[in-house]
Amino acid sequence: MTGDDTKHLPLEDLHAAAGARFGAFAGWSMPLTYPAGVMKEHLHTREHAGLFDISHMRLFEVSGPGAAALVTRACPLDAGALAISQSKYTFFLKEAAGIIDDLIITRLGGERFMVVANAGNAATDEKHLRALAADFDAKVDALDRVFLAIQGPEAWAALFRAGIETGSLLFMHGIEPRENWFMSRSGYTGEDGFEIGLPEADARNLVAKLLEDERVLWIGLAARDSLRLEAGLCLHGQDITPEIDPVSAGLMWAVPKEIRAAGSFIGADALRAIAARGPAHKRVGLKPEGRQPVRAGAALFDADGNPAGHVTSGGFGPSAAHPVAMGYVQTALALSGTRLFADVRGTKIPIDINPLPFTPHRYRKG
Repeated sequence: MTGDDTKHLPLEDLHAAAGARFGAFAGWSMPLTYPAGVMKEHLHTREHAGLFDISHMRLFEVSGPGAAALVTRACPLDAGALAISQSKYTFFLKEAAGIIDDLIITRLGGERFMVVANAGNAATDEKHLRALAADFDAKVDALDRVFLAIQGPEAWAALFRAGIETGSLLFMHGIEPRENWFMSRSGYTGEDGFEIGLPEADARNLVAKLLEDERVLWIGLAARDSLRLEAGLCLHGQDITPEIDPVSAGLMWAVPKEIRAAGSFIGADALRAIAARGPAHKRVGLKPEGRQPVRAGAALFDADGNPAGHVTSGGFGPSAAHPVAMGYVQTALALSGTRLFADVRGTKIPIDINPLPFTPHRYRKG
């Protein structure tokens, strides 16, 4: 990609002023780390509150009399059964059940839904959704918003101090607290946290207020990756792709039972067939022996040297205090405690299948 094609965050000047080191991600120039460094950023989020600029992700509003029917066709869920303000983790699937993208969809009203899509797939998702919308009385609007996430045990207190009340917002719900604002409570770190989509001028004011609070620190993409990996959460393009289905990915918990049985979403027949016969490979947590991280792409072998699978995400887990990884292994091997070996530049590193997540989730569900 040439420099001319790189997209820039609306708040890039704030990140530069904060001393961010930038790098390319999904066609965007993104803050990778700040002067505190990835280890401190990661631990600060787990202990206090981390502020993330996730404006590379896209918000789409789906509205109209056919909005619920459109979402129900596009995703393996019953959109009409969602309560107002309820959010659901779901997918766009190909006919063969591969994951085009994983999404969070929130019902904003009787005929309005908010779709949060990943950066690398935003254009594909928009095209996919618009093509489907042609068959329904619904329209798709891509929203121009700055998108921020604040994550960690003190996130709610920092927002409260900045004048934003969060008490009524439950886990996996989303609301519109002000005009042109969208706020949800989910979290890609395993911690309690909030995502706020808002106009740029409002975002600049909110960021200034939040950063006055010593509990709040800017967090870059590097720590975002280590936080979500410890939490056992997938990154689209690595742990899930259009070639991987929700059964193999261990994500069928996101598909309601009645939808599995009788849903007519895109990819339904293929997904049912895979679920019935069982997947050839399964996503697992992996804990390397020793201190050396095992990175994405490393091949996995069984004790006899036979190919067993591959690593899709890997790094060091600052909270876990050891290397952490995820990957796909043959289903017969996908048992906790199974010892495999990862090929790291010709050296075989012992690596054990480990339950996910590596650090407990601390979402505030009550």
